Amino acid sequence: MTDPIRDRLATVRRSFHRHPEPAWREFFTTAQLVEEIRAIGVDELAVGPDAYDPADRMAGGNTGAVAVLERGEGPAIGLRVDIDGLFIEESTDEAHDPAAEGFRSEIDGTMHACGHDAHMTWGLAVLEAIEASDFAGRLVVFFQPAEEISGGGFPMAKSEFADDLDYLLAVHVGLDHPTGEVVAGIEKPLAMCHVDATIEGTSAHAGKAPNEGANAMHAMGTAIENAYGIPRHSDGMTRVNVGKAEAGSASNVIAEHAHMAAEARGETTELMEYVKRRLERTIRSAATMHGCRADVDVVSESPRADSDAELQALVSEIATGVGGIERVLPAADFGASEDATFLMERVQDDGGLATYVIVGTDHPTSHHTPTFDVDERSLEHGVEVLVGTIRELEARHPVAQAEDGIEV
Repeated sequence: MTDPIRDRLATVRRSFHRHPEPAWREFFTTAQLVEEIRAIGVDELAVGPDAYDPADRMAGGNTGAVAVLERGEGPAIGLRVDIDGLFIEESTDEAHDPAAEGFRSEIDGTMHACGHDAHMTWGLAVLEAIEASDFAGRLVVFFQPAEEISGGGFPMAKSEFADDLDYLLAVHVGLDHPTGEVVAGIEKPLAMCHVDATIEGTSAHAGKAPNEGANAMHAMGTAIENAYGIPRHSDGMTRVNVGKAEAGSASNVIAEHAHMAAEARGETTELMEYVKRRLERTIRSAATMHGCRADVDVVSESPRADSDAELQALVSEIATGVGGIERVLPAADFGASEDATFLMERVQDDGGLATYVIVGTDHPTSHHTPTFDVDERSLEHGVEVLVGTIRELEARHPVAQAEDGIEV
């Protein structure tokens, strides 16, 4: 790629980086995406609720977008990128490039600490490149909100835009793979669910009449301790975590309310369901034990979906020929969770192929930290791998082969 293109990618990415927004609140982000997409020119653009299945629209689901290019007979290809940020205060240290170069987050307490700013840049750049080409087929780019809470994948996967896709590419930057390395498809993504629980007790004076209270904080503490005691499973790996807990109002008041946010994961969807059931039961039992009541809500979840070997092989072939990419891994264990698996599963269930690609990037610290950053050389790598894969899928499609006089 030429320097102007490299600079353009960095400019777009930095603009997104300055304005991170958390799940289901990506309003400025969506507006910026819509402006960019309209400037590119597409055949169809669905924004917010119009991008989801009507039966699965949810309160607050007014962000995100789907852009469609219809270019005649050819393969139907989906590309999924996520758009939300995280509740993390970005570092002000001058050793942190966004702070030093003036594109640090302008939103207090929120930052793009997982690379979704790079993902959106890829989505727009791929859309622009394909629109300007002689591509024949259908390209659907899903700009999905709320990945960090596994919220947006399901309704987008149920939408009309996921109908009849032959292929789906999902993509992520980094994940401990360095600049110049590409993973053609992940293996063993963990199925997961987010669980919110509210415990209601009875307040009382902690000194004068503690026996008259039902201590919601004590119940929550019991629930947390017991959650980590949920037995592992002989069929495979499981995980449970309570990441947030709040309760009480003062030192001399028996806590009447408590709230906790937890998650369950499993090596398979079935194992995740096992942990989820045990977690729900644990929370309710702890509340009952302390004379309280628990409301448990499974906020969101995502299944396991593995990449298809045939599509992994094609991505490997394309990535090997991209300048600056020095190592291509056909597959790698993911070890985390992603609600792109809803779209992958939808396409695979309909007879198509899907893969989740990782484009490596050097980053000074782990994802989800105040000093996470992206090596902007990876922006070019991602665009070239994705565009190259889409064009090769087009070339190998039966319609294209038939037009070239190849017997199919």
